[in-house]
Amino acid sequence: MAILPIRIWGDPVLTRRATAVDRITAEERKLISDMMDTMKAADGAGLAAPQVGVSKRIFVFRRGEELLALINPKITKREGGRKVGNEGCLSIPGVQGKVARHVRVVITGRNEKGKVVEYECEDGDEQGRAATCVQHELDHLDGVLYLDKLVPDTLVWVIEALDEDGEETVVLEETTAEEVKEAYKQRRLPPNVHIPDTLRERIERPESQAARKPIKPKAVKVKA
Repeated sequence: MAILPIRIWGDPVLTRRATAVDRITAEERKLISDMMDTMKAADGAGLAAPQVGVSKRIFVFRRGEELLALINPKITKREGGRKVGNEGCLSIPGVQGKVARHVRVVITGRNEKGKVVEYECEDGDEQGRAATCVQHELDHLDGVLYLDKLVPDTLVWVIEALDEDGEETVVLEETTAEEVKEAYKQRRLPPNVHIPDTLRERIERPESQAARKPIKPKAVKVKA
């Protein structure tokens, strides 16, 4: 088991189109195995190779209870129209925003054994948000982040808080892509922003980590 460092927004590999894989070797199979471990450790729904610093057209994802890998993936069919839903990203942790995605897609590629595979992915109870996930991960392979496709004025920080009964909860604070980018550049995220501790240590300055403390939830206006 190997947990790979996840690249964070600002790393140039995240905005570079990934290269097609000509030959599947032990190197690619090891990468896929490590990406699976990394995705599970971060409780992610998907992970693309550029997010771990490898500019190859490979991603792993969840489809319901299945953990799947695709090499040189391509969407061959989009169905069901578009639906707006919340998205986040392990490379831009702590924020979420709304993006319009097709609710059903068919995607093809090769698995880690080199076999041609085709998956029908659908957002719903059985598969979770598999359709959204593969579209999101395919964007990563093209150097596109979900922030590039946001519904305007829907980006929010996800902040850990305590409710009136002392129970853990989260509140949403409106922000902009420019504000988020500056926060990441300065490595000064809002206190109590909701991100995995393994990523927090790589993003925040020590003084920012020390400033974390429970905050009272406040009413915020978030556009639907």
